[in-house]
Amino acid sequence: MRLDGKVAVVTGAAQGLGRACAECMAAEGARVIVSDVNADGGSAVVEAIRADGGEATFIACDVGDRAEVDALIAGAVDAYGRLDSAVANAGIVRFSDFLELSEEDFDAVLRVNLKGVFLTGQAAARQMVSQGTGGTIINMSSINAVVAIPNIVPYVTAKGGVNQLTRGMALALADKGIRVNAIGPGSIMTEMLRSVAHDKEAMHKVLARTPLGRAGEPAEIGKVAVFLASADSSYMTGEVVYVDGGRLALNYMVPVKEVQD
Repeated sequence: MRLDGKVAVVTGAAQGLGRACAECMAAEGARVIVSDVNADGGSAVVEAIRADGGEATFIACDVGDRAEVDALIAGAVDAYGRLDSAVANAGIVRFSDFLELSEEDFDAVLRVNLKGVFLTGQAAARQMVSQGTGGTIINMSSINAVVAIPNIVPYVTAKGGVNQLTRGMALALADKGIRVNAIGPGSIMTEMLRSVAHDKEAMHKVLARTPLGRAGEPAEIGKVAVFLASADSSYMTGEVVYVDGGRLALNYMVPVKEVQD
């Protein structure tokens, strides 16, 4: 197994992409700290990992709070003795017309989606440096770091920042043996997308901008996280890996003949 004996922290792991990253990493042998503000959801993920023969522990954490992030990393070390990988996945979204967007919503999204990535990466890197064994940090970006959607301006702003933060971290930590990369998902069948999957018009829009003709599955992101955490990506740092079904390469809309129910 590619992560056998490794210890990984995954934030925002109670559902969606974070859950998929935690489960895929556990399946490859990592001992995983599942972290989220949703204790019930996070504990359920731990139970699922253990039921599949993996090893996991839940630690609650608000990634926008430095003290809680520091406690998360310390808790990982207390539980498993070390830290080898951190996936900074926690994120929120606020929908609003730009002219009606509140300062509070803008600040709330950047606090979790950008500041939270910084705090998680910094705390994880400090632990890795103290161990002297290097490590990997994986930040969850988005194709919306490159293409914008006007009713989620704080989200796209934060994700653009994540890309530059990833590059800056990678350069700052390279001589310490710590690799930092990001994943930029496209349309993935998480809970949010599943909630509109019954709407043929909405799904038509998703598929019309996706050359592969389907939404991605969360595990397809989790497997990329495994790759970036493993020795298979040993010469990669400062990269954003877009997992988007070809969307960013597209300069026209794909004609979709039929949308599946």
